[in-house]
Amino acid sequence: MKWSLQELRKFRESGLSFQETLDVKNDLQQRDPQIIDANPAEVAGMVTVDNQGYLLHYRVKVTLTVPSSRSLEPVALPLDFSVTEQFMTPEQFQEKSDEVSEHEVLILEGQTLDAVESILDNIVLEIPMQILSEAEKDATQMPKGEDWEVISEEDYLQQKNQAAPTIDPRLAQLSQLLEKSDDEDKQ
Repeated sequence: MKWSLQELRKFRESGLSFQETLDVKNDLQQRDPQIIDANPAEVAGMVTVDNQGYLLHYRVKVTLTVPSSRSLEPVALPLDFSVTEQFMTPEQFQEKSDEVSEHEVLILEGQTLDAVESILDNIVLEIPMQILSEAEKDATQMPKGEDWEVISEEDYLQQKNQAAPTIDPRLAQLSQLLEKSDDEDKQ
């Protein structure tokens, strides 16, 4: 899934469709060592060519095995997502730089468009921050141990609201003195 730009220009009228199954396990594990396993990725898409550059649109279906963010147990994570990316040669970008931001396009380095790099990057970007097994999703009780426990954000806010500030009885008289002093200063 690496094409020369000259080859892609032949498909200016119709675009180039592709459908492949890629073995991405080793490459993904090099990019993110927390990935335990990855099934082959099914990729289908199209590359269109015009004066603006090269538009790559594809859909990826892959299942990764990653550790649970709570227990570190392996969890199967199915991913199914679409990506659209615009590529430009440095020359095309120079012509359009006033119309297009550098953050909106990918500048090609050389005379090839490598879709595999884009696919690998986007698979890693699709991995969510929080990954839970089905048992962890269904559990009503959070994990806890000696002198620690995990609580939900709602429980934290509720505990915070219930814990009203209390004055130490030994300092209560000092508080009264401060109040009297404030009243005297106002007079």
